[in-house]
Amino acid sequence: SARTLDVMASEVLDWDSAYRNDSEFPGPPPWNIGEPQPELAALISAGKIRSDVLDAGCGHAELSLSLASDGYTVVGLDISPTAIAVANRAAQQRNLRTASFAQADITSFTGYDGRFNTVVDSTLFHSLPVDVRHDYLHAVQRAAAPGARYYVLVFADGAFPAALENTPNAVSEYELRDAVAAHWTVDDIRPAFIHANMPSGPGAPFEMPPHDHDGKGRMMLPAFRLTAHK
Repeated sequence: SARTLDVMASEVLDWDSAYRNDSEFPGPPPWNIGEPQPELAALISAGKIRSDVLDAGCGHAELSLSLASDGYTVVGLDISPTAIAVANRAAQQRNLRTASFAQADITSFTGYDGRFNTVVDSTLFHSLPVDVRHDYLHAVQRAAAPGARYYVLVFADGAFPAALENTPNAVSEYELRDAVAAHWTVDDIRPAFIHANMPSGPGAPFEMPPHDHDGKGRMMLPAFRLTAHK
């Protein structure tokens, strides 16, 4: 891709600040809920995941760690060295030998051609600049084995206040299908939720739309769960 190293470096710093807790949100990033997103946990319990698994943009890697604890072989890639260090430390502490992690630009990584039977994108898609979506979709498709499944959990339009700047690049169903279908065969897109510990109340940095909350008090933000295959 034609992106310069300067852009890469600034993205690494941005994500690193999020994972070092020095962004505008105190504590862990809101989407870090200490366990896999419920929409993806449902896929795991339904037996829809096959090793080897790529956790694309793994962050603190609760999904990877949970999969490894269930015996799956999983590789987590993320642009943030801080997130990768946290994930590696957690895997060591939990003695999970089938999870491995590496820092990589998910839009241009190589070295895994045809390896993964499952690719999971847990809230990465909307974090990428729109102009590199196709690079990303091509890179993960290249890393996928023939017949591999691809699952994406992504914010839907309306998840955030319209007036708010610097929000994730939420998608319409059409926009999501159109982008993914250029590289994968799309099987299904269904309405879903991303559960997040969003700051709310008088001290919050901004007011969120009136979304529901789950039984653990986490906000349920509108999302899509896409299923595709290679």
